[in-house]
This record gives sequence, C-alpha cells and structure tokens, in this order.
Amino acid sequence: MLVLLAFIIVFHITSAALLFIATIDNAWWVGEEFYTDIWRICQNNTNCTEIDDTFSGYATIQAVQASMILSTILCCIALFIFVLQLFRLKQGERFVLTSIIQLLSCLCVMIAASIYTNQHEEIHDNNRLYYEGTFEGKYGYSFILAWVAFAFTLISGIMYLILRKRK
Repeated sequence: MLVLLAFIIVFHITSAALLFIATIDNAWWVGEEFYTDIWRICQNNTNCTEIDDTFSGYATIQAVQASMILSTILCCIALFIFVLQLFRLKQGERFVLTSIIQLLSCLCVMIAASIYTNQHEEIHDNNRLYYEGTFEGKYGYSFILAWVAFAFTLISGIMYLILRKRK
C-alpha cells in the first residue's frame, strides 16, 4: 500500500511539474530562428515581444493563459487536498474531492491546448507584424507537454476516484 501511495504522489507531482513547464516555458510554436508561447514572441532568439492588448486575437491567447494557470493551480490544490484527506478520511472512503479537482484541472488544460490547436493559425495570420517568419514552424515541447499533462491529470483523477483509503 505504501508503494502505491508513493507512486500516486509522484505521479501527481509529475503532473504538476508538467503543467508548470508547459505554462511558463516559451516553446508552444517553434522554428529555427524563433519561438513563441502564450506570453511572448521571440525572433532571432533575442528580439522578444510581449503579447498584450494591441495583439489581434488577444482574448483567445488570454483564454489559453487563464486555462493553463487555472489548471496548474487546481492541480496543486488537488495535491494539497489529497494529503489532507489521507489523514481525515475514514477507512474505506474514496478520494472524491481530490478526484473532482484533479479532473477539473484536466478539463482546463484540455481547453487551453484545444483552443491553441484550433486558433494558432488564425492568430499568426492576423498578427503578421509580430509573427513574420514564423509560419514555417511546428508545435514545440511546451505544447506537447500540455497534452501530456492532460493525460496525466486525467489518469490521476480517475485513480483518485477509484482509490479507497486503507489502513
């Protein structure tokens, strides 16, 4: 039982780390001479422009930003509640609250990655001044980590739902 508990905690911490990296790091759309993320656009690896309200499609980027931040916060809260429930739940009860919060985190990261997947071409087309030379790029590792974090949070949310507290 102790090994299972350690695995679940490590899996949850890994999920949180993936969410932090995907949210903070700047590799959602990359190319040879540029990289972009949900916060800024950098060309020639030095010339960086922050994404602000002058940006066309700023509301879309804000939705991605907010969803990723909310997902990360919910994942951390779920870990905290899991630790609390380890000491507060009676024997045989399920970790339902932890599961619900973790599944909400899963939903938020899915929403963010889906919005970016669907809208990245439109955002690039409407902001040619900022995205000049970035059309030959591909999805970067932060974007891929967001989708991996989606899978991890989904799996851990389901694990918490199935898991019962034992002695």
